Amino acid sequence: MTPSVPSSMTEQERLTIPADLRPGDGRFGCGPSKVRPEALERLASDGAAVLGTSHRQKPVRSLVGSIRAGLAELFALPDGYEIALGNGGATAFWDAAAFGLVRERALHLSYGEFSSKFANVTSGAPFLPAPVIVSAEPGDAPDPNDAAAQAADDGVDVIAWAQNETSTGVMVPVLRPPGSEGALVLIDATSGAGGLPVDVALTDAYYFAPQKSFAADGGLWIALLSPAAQERIGELHASERWIPEFLSLHTALENSVKDQTYNTPALGTLLLLAAQVRWMLDGGGLDWCVARTSASSRHLYDWAQAHALARPFVEDPAKRSLVVGTIDFAEEVDAAALAATLRANGIVDVEPYRKLGRNQLRIGMFPAVDTADVQALTACIDWVLERSAR
Repeated sequence: MTPSVPSSMTEQERLTIPADLRPGDGRFGCGPSKVRPEALERLASDGAAVLGTSHRQKPVRSLVGSIRAGLAELFALPDGYEIALGNGGATAFWDAAAFGLVRERALHLSYGEFSSKFANVTSGAPFLPAPVIVSAEPGDAPDPNDAAAQAADDGVDVIAWAQNETSTGVMVPVLRPPGSEGALVLIDATSGAGGLPVDVALTDAYYFAPQKSFAADGGLWIALLSPAAQERIGELHASERWIPEFLSLHTALENSVKDQTYNTPALGTLLLLAAQVRWMLDGGGLDWCVARTSASSRHLYDWAQAHALARPFVEDPAKRSLVVGTIDFAEEVDAAALAATLRANGIVDVEPYRKLGRNQLRIGMFPAVDTADVQALTACIDWVLERSAR
């Protein structure tokens, strides 16, 4: 009989995966993601010196300064670029970018839940014309090079896309499209930064939140800003456009170069972020991180391609994410029940993105996730499927 997975809770509870088969750490979430135990220990020890203190005093400013310096080293920050931080996560940065980076009109590549959100922001901004939106179905993505000609024709001064679409597991290269001179390139790297390769010099704003590869809590945004982006920020700050102070990139940048945020940050997030950046640098930097995610994703996709009941959701191998793997299952497999069985055995957060509505699992493979644990995960899935055949 063709394998399936148990659908009743009684059957799920009856399936106990052997302890020696399970991952050493069963956290595979796509955000928030796995936090290393060593980082939590450091939070408990180092946190005593800064938690409950002013973010404008030396201890917290030194912490912010170490994060900015560490990120500059990790991303080989080009001359003239600045690292800005602000509260609110990538969601707040989309609003801030609409106010402070889009002069007239934006062009967005939209190919999933998160790449479409910035497009929704500029679409709703009453002070901007309707953006140009180039779309693709979930599981695919438009080619940024194809958008450049359209950008020039439509008076676009910002071109924006996501390096990694977290909802679908599609990655898109970071580049400066030929013919896009005069337009800023804004890259949403929330689930890509730190786990995917990048040349920051090809971007004007490479921005992200720290709850994915950087294994911290959310509520913060970080942006690597080019000289052209800084000039645009200054231009729009000096214009007649009203910009709320909380969403002012000018204010955020002004504070960031002083190693502080405009308003009070979550210090626990900063401490976890600092610990993860140091771990990445000590391991060997961005190339080392990408080698880890490459090894994990290679195993996952090779396993799925060879499996009779599974296949990668993203058909184009070049677009399959190194950090977020989406695996579709055959109709006879109830992926939701499979995820529940895994969760009952301490293997958590492999459910698909809720709005995608597919019979699949979604696996986070950020740098903190060991490849051996991804290998153990697929072994556990095989174990459940084999024992569910009745």
